[in-house]
Amino acid sequence: MKKSLLYFTILGNLLFGNVSAQTMNTTQQERSIKIDFRETKGNLNTMFKECIGAGRANEGLRADWQQQLAIVKQECDFKYIRMHGLLSDDMGVYKEDMKGNPEYNFQYIDVLYDYILSIGMKPFVELGFMPKALASGNNTIFWWKGNVTPPKDYTKWENLIYNLVMHFTERYGADEVKTWYFEVWNEPNLSGFWAGTQEEYFKLYRYSAKAIKGVNKEYRIGGPATAGAEWVPEMIDFCSKNALPLDFISTHAYGVKQGFLDEFGTSGTVLDKNEWSVSGDVLNSRKQIQASAMPNLELHYTEWSSSYTPSDPIHDSYHEAAFILQKIKQVGSAANSMSYWVFTDIFEEAGPRFTPFHGGFGLLNYQGIKKPAFYSYALLNKLGETELANTDRSSWTCKNVEGDVQVLFWDFTYTLPEDSINNQQYYIRDLPANSKGKVKVEITGIPKGNYQLEIYKVGYKVNDAYTSYFEMNKPTQLTKQQVEDIKRENDGSPISKELIKVDHSGVFLREFAIRENDVLLLNLVKL
Repeated sequence: MKKSLLYFTILGNLLFGNVSAQTMNTTQQERSIKIDFRETKGNLNTMFKECIGAGRANEGLRADWQQQLAIVKQECDFKYIRMHGLLSDDMGVYKEDMKGNPEYNFQYIDVLYDYILSIGMKPFVELGFMPKALASGNNTIFWWKGNVTPPKDYTKWENLIYNLVMHFTERYGADEVKTWYFEVWNEPNLSGFWAGTQEEYFKLYRYSAKAIKGVNKEYRIGGPATAGAEWVPEMIDFCSKNALPLDFISTHAYGVKQGFLDEFGTSGTVLDKNEWSVSGDVLNSRKQIQASAMPNLELHYTEWSSSYTPSDPIHDSYHEAAFILQKIKQVGSAANSMSYWVFTDIFEEAGPRFTPFHGGFGLLNYQGIKKPAFYSYALLNKLGETELANTDRSSWTCKNVEGDVQVLFWDFTYTLPEDSINNQQYYIRDLPANSKGKVKVEITGIPKGNYQLEIYKVGYKVNDAYTSYFEMNKPTQLTKQQVEDIKRENDGSPISKELIKVDHSGVFLREFAIRENDVLLLNLVKL
């Protein structure tokens, strides 16, 4: 049932006390961020960088995919990565001999997981899709034909999972695998992803749990990995009544209206104007868990973004950076992780794409050009480990052990014309940003001394790769020089640096002009 704006406002305030009822598109002509260096809130909640998504496992064998993941790890510091298709036939995992006896092969998975671990990341293991030799039918999804049918033999499925997890244990050690998450399937509430019923999904979960816990009782398993935040109470109720292990809840949310699955972008998506799109689902999932027989379960949103189609130009727009920050801020501590879908446009659900900017999910495009969405995470990663007390609803204020201070603030304004145009028509345009006035930043209690003030910015024509591409008349193929030019114009470096002297008063005071959907980071580096 669709909840009202008031419902989520009250729920957010009751649970976390960190969001207000003010709507997203209220003009802020006089906005003030006032903080005290000495007044701390606690350790910064870094759930935003716990996990990141990727398209499918086989894409992870590509050199450019691995190169881009290394960049994302270095600059955004994601801890886990989740992807589809680990058990699909293009990973060569399973077949049967002439007598129907299973044969296992984990060599491709080894190459992928060895690389992920080598750069300091961990797998958030999605168990799917069905190997053809084990499938009960021929239903598939996507260009790469992931089989979405239940197993023809649940015991053979259990044995596959047991042998896979035992292999992980032998290769990486139990202490390492204890830090992983095992998620059963993907979006089984959608017929496109699961050709069975809810009852059959729960059966799949039962056999998967038996396999994983049969290797080590401390390994973590969860689900239901549903679209649209569905089946959360049902999943908990099923596991509780059947005494089955459930270590975490996982589900998904996207910020557009009109359905759940549209890999070709033909339905004409529309960004939801509701202030609580995405974040309202997360708050409600946490409330459902708290009211359940397992009130302390971890909650992982293993997919989220503004839109569920890899053909939505909002993903390339500078608007996406502010959207990401707004949603993460609204979620607060409700989720243990919010896994953005995905890190790269090397993503082939609809097949190889034919243009460098096509509305792909990625933080980076095919050529490794960093989109505004990338910089939202890169700027979050520059925040210090201690959060400062702050009442502004669209900012974080932090400090680190070196005495540096960071103020990350933004404007999120919904600019899509009311009911007259969809994302595919609107976000491909040149979209100049209107002024939203000024933001006064006042920091008190700063230790006396010399500081370097670094200012980073994302917005219209600032770290805005798509607009650079637009101004090139959107060539269908980019030359090496064009790629270099776009990267140079949008390299994420500070837009300004200056020396600041803080005297005995301990006060820093400055006003900054801000436009619609601008993102700014002030970094006061103690010298």
